[in-house]
Amino acid sequence: MNAEPAFSPPCGPVTGWRDGAVLRASGIPYATAARFQPPASAPDWTEPLPATSPSPACPQAPVPFLDDILGTRYGELPGSEDCQRLSITLPADLRAGERVPVMVWLHGGSYTSGSGDLAIFDPKALVAENRVMVVSVTYRLGLFGYLATGTGRPANLGLLDQLEAFRWVRRNIGAFGGDPENVTAFGQSAGGDAVAHLMSTPEAPALFRRAIIQSAPLGITRGRAKMSAAMGVAAEAVTEDTPAMDVVEIEEHVSQVARKYGLIAAMPFGTQYGHAPLPPEAAIEDAWNSAAPGIELLIGHTSEEARMFLPRNRAVSRVANVPVLGAAVVKAISWAVTEAVYGRAARRFARRHARAGGTAYRYVLSWAAPGNPYGAAHTVDLPLLFGNEKTWAGAGLLAGAPWEDINAQGRELRALWARFAAGGGLQRRGGIPGALRYRAA
Repeated sequence: MNAEPAFSPPCGPVTGWRDGAVLRASGIPYATAARFQPPASAPDWTEPLPATSPSPACPQAPVPFLDDILGTRYGELPGSEDCQRLSITLPADLRAGERVPVMVWLHGGSYTSGSGDLAIFDPKALVAENRVMVVSVTYRLGLFGYLATGTGRPANLGLLDQLEAFRWVRRNIGAFGGDPENVTAFGQSAGGDAVAHLMSTPEAPALFRRAIIQSAPLGITRGRAKMSAAMGVAAEAVTEDTPAMDVVEIEEHVSQVARKYGLIAAMPFGTQYGHAPLPPEAAIEDAWNSAAPGIELLIGHTSEEARMFLPRNRAVSRVANVPVLGAAVVKAISWAVTEAVYGRAARRFARRHARAGGTAYRYVLSWAAPGNPYGAAHTVDLPLLFGNEKTWAGAGLLAGAPWEDINAQGRELRALWARFAAGGGLQRRGGIPGALRYRAA
């Protein structure tokens, strides 16, 4: 590791490091916040900041089934409530005065797990192949970031963190060679849901010109007020002084309270309407419509999203073992859940955006590892987008596919995302043979 690249953004001097074809500046503070308090911009500094360590993860519980699917391991990054950090990856050979498109990544994980600097989200290939810059954002999760209580503890703190990150990018990214006028917000799952909800804030069109929303569970974001209120009551036991890992333990109990609320409880933590920076639920469509003319949109999902979650359902697993009929029934259940949580809502979002004067494309990604039981499940876009053979080697999601095939499809997907982010425009319809199709709304 060679701590040579130096940058001089308005926030203060930053020293990064060279990593082959890219330069990196990691773990830069963009905001600060006390527990359960809205964030404030991180104060500027005067001494060079050594940006050579990954951003810490927000404290969280292990998710063993996800580790098996994605090949991750719990505790990969140190945990800290002081997690409002971002990391920048840029081409190592930028010319003086060159400005490249900026892509700001918001990770998924049901608003309770994940972190911007997990190895599976390494944007090195995306950056090196396509001459873009990627900013990976880490933000507060779970009880630390996404639940209001009746005693006045605010909701949407993680969303407010993300807004601070975009403001930081707007102010500082030019010093790294990024174009502050050409920013794309992109995120998967809860990260995609966050991108969608950031689009409803009046500031959004000034912060990013494009949005890529991947597999956002927009079908379960409405009608959550009663569930959130019940969870808020259960969360009152947490105080400013409760040890962080005790907060994480209580989070599991708070999630149980949501179970009786049906499908929306599949993601109990999340954005709450009527709490800053979001409008009341009844006004969300108008807020999105206001922003639409200023933001170009690419939204979609995988063709078998629900296949990731079905093996955990005992009843579905029993049906799957029934000869001949079992496979057909599982396929039908997968289609119905994929449509209910992701498909219909994504199409509706794209159509509304286009009607309101915005440009919108919608896609379906159907690539899957041959013979793999997960098929084209939720998260299958991640190894294609963040291709790195070593970090994805243990992923159950990819078993059966040689890396050459994964990377060939991934290279095409990365090029498509980067072309959209650069403002190169997409055709009315197109795609990647055997992997993805898209069309203008």
